[in-house]
Amino acid sequence: MTVRVLLADDQDLVRAGLRAILDAQPDIEVVGEAADGERAVALARELRPDVCLFDIRMPRADGLAATRAVAGPDVTDPIPVVVITTFDLDEYVYEALRSGARGFLLKNAGAVLLREAVHAAARGDALIDPNVTVRLIEAFAGSSRTPRAAPSAPLTEREDQVLAAVARGLGNAEIGRELHISLSTVKTHIGSLMSKLGARNRVELAIWAAERPAGRRPSS
Repeated sequence: MTVRVLLADDQDLVRAGLRAILDAQPDIEVVGEAADGERAVALARELRPDVCLFDIRMPRADGLAATRAVAGPDVTDPIPVVVITTFDLDEYVYEALRSGARGFLLKNAGAVLLREAVHAAARGDALIDPNVTVRLIEAFAGSSRTPRAAPSAPLTEREDQVLAAVARGLGNAEIGRELHISLSTVKTHIGSLMSKLGARNRVELAIWAAERPAGRRPSS
């Protein structure tokens, strides 16, 4: 199945580079481009792509506003968004994830990771650049932000291990190999974590882990 992608970045050369990478993939098709946030939202609603790739800093409406408009918590039929940017540790990153983005990549992530992020978002999964995930956790864990609500039920020891792996940016297959469990078992734990923590996707699981007060550990 071909994944239809909408690109939004205010730099022509960046859009051309991303299009070249994505169009080279046999299972990805770029169906539209936008140079500002307002146009990106309009095209997303018109074309209904499978995935949107949004830069953060764009004119007229930035990538945060565009993400909220097409993928935010109040959107009835959200379109998956992957944020791709050069800014990895400022407030923009955190807000992009909180605004509904399913993935986050640096622009130097490379073709392989870009393809993986697009496919993950298309299938309802999420991928954060592993290099960013670790620093994101370090930046926000133990911060003064209001903590997330407690889980609706205690997490098991295995769920705690899976949550930690998600927070490190590992995909399902990598988690399975590391914990020596099957892919279906990983998916079962991910689903249970989302239910207990009220998370819509893996990104929100990572944010929950980052916001968990220091010293708190899920119960076994």
